[in-house]
Amino acid sequence: MTATAPALTALAHGWCALSLLHGRIGSRLERVLQAGHGLSVREYSLLDVLSRQHDGAGGHLQMKQVADAVVLSQSATTRLVTRLEDRGLLLRYLCPTDRRGIYTNVSGQGLRLLEEARPTNEAALREALTEAARDSQLAPLVRAVEETGAPMTVPAA
Repeated sequence: MTATAPALTALAHGWCALSLLHGRIGSRLERVLQAGHGLSVREYSLLDVLSRQHDGAGGHLQMKQVADAVVLSQSATTRLVTRLEDRGLLLRYLCPTDRRGIYTNVSGQGLRLLEEARPTNEAALREALTEAARDSQLAPLVRAVEETGAPMTVPAA
């Protein structure tokens, strides 16, 4: 297959459209979350993912699971977690059954900030998707995002 084959061209155009939609949404969310709550998109995403991973009273994820959930390298995830821990938004502790494992969980302060930021995130996301839906190349992707309503969870380690 050559580089100009129609299927490859369509695939490349689809990827460009998806990348464009992701970039537009990410930029809008970054602006409003920083301005309104002092959170980056990655910080918000991490707090959100961790807040949804409850296993009984505490709820927690191992650091590898955290890295997978926020799509960062383990070293970048460690820096992100440390930053949020230093701000009092996250807690880290050793796994009670495997002393090599380190879990991460949202603190009470982190949960409060997340609850304050969720409406801001939702409104900015809705605005970004509404705007993108006006673009004929992005409209099918917007429909796909809107139809995918199940919350994302992190697979067990």
